[in-house]
Amino acid sequence: MAIQLALKIDVDTDRGTRLGVGNLVADCREFGASGCFLFSLGPDNTGKAIKRIFRPGFFSKISRTSIVELYGVRTLLNGTLLPAPHVGRRNEAAIRAVGAAGFEVGIHCHDHIRWQDHLHGMTLEEVRAEFAKARAEFRRIFGREAPTAGAPGWQSSASSRAIYDEAGLLYGSDSRGRTPFFPRIGGKIFATLEIPTTLPTLDELMGRPEFPDAKIAAHLFSQLKTEALNVFTLHAEIEGMARRAIFREFLERCRSASVEFVRLDEVARACLGHRETIPVCDLVQGQVDGRSGTLAVQGS
Repeated sequence: MAIQLALKIDVDTDRGTRLGVGNLVADCREFGASGCFLFSLGPDNTGKAIKRIFRPGFFSKISRTSIVELYGVRTLLNGTLLPAPHVGRRNEAAIRAVGAAGFEVGIHCHDHIRWQDHLHGMTLEEVRAEFAKARAEFRRIFGREAPTAGAPGWQSSASSRAIYDEAGLLYGSDSRGRTPFFPRIGGKIFATLEIPTTLPTLDELMGRPEFPDAKIAAHLFSQLKTEALNVFTLHAEIEGMARRAIFREFLERCRSASVEFVRLDEVARACLGHRETIPVCDLVQGQVDGRSGTLAVQGS
């Protein structure tokens, strides 16, 4: 039975959009891999992430992952000592080219920091307005509505899922879990299919004694399952730049093992074709090894 793997590519920053996205497009094409690129489309306020110093596990993560090397000094000052560049307006041609190359495209967010750090304190109207700005920028660039979204930092709430339903998305990808499901929060079942990330991310493994860079690709490959869809989330700033060699090794291992790369939109349509077999699961706040803070995870 063939291993099926979907690649979900989060593009967080202006620098990642300018430099990392093109590398990932080239690498995916070389290895015959499909991928869903989710774009941050508004201001790059990465520097404001310094407020996370009070989050449990934040210091251990930044010491492991060499955050300055990954993101660059300029990016880490965006929105604080330096103005926040508008990612969509500055990189319109590069973003549009990804869709023109045949890759699936969707929304990551408007303001990455605002969504990841403040979603759970936002009202329904604030969430609606924030997502509307991302939808408008996507329409401006691509001339059509976004079919999908995947939240920064896997941050999801009843309000954000209600907004996904209002937008008529084909699916969302906001969580960590096992299989596609319809999310339930506080007893309410939402209509937008959720396809969770199933594999660990590179930044959750990097810098750990048991996972030197030379062993990460092999470890990731060992986590692939034959009995279920595998979803790997990668980042333009990491796999597309500083750790590109690790990603290419992972792709080579997949090619050698005849792994089947699948598109998330095609997975979603197949699921919705027999929706009566798709489980309803609680979408709850939990923790993931190697990541600071809490995030949305698939419950029972």
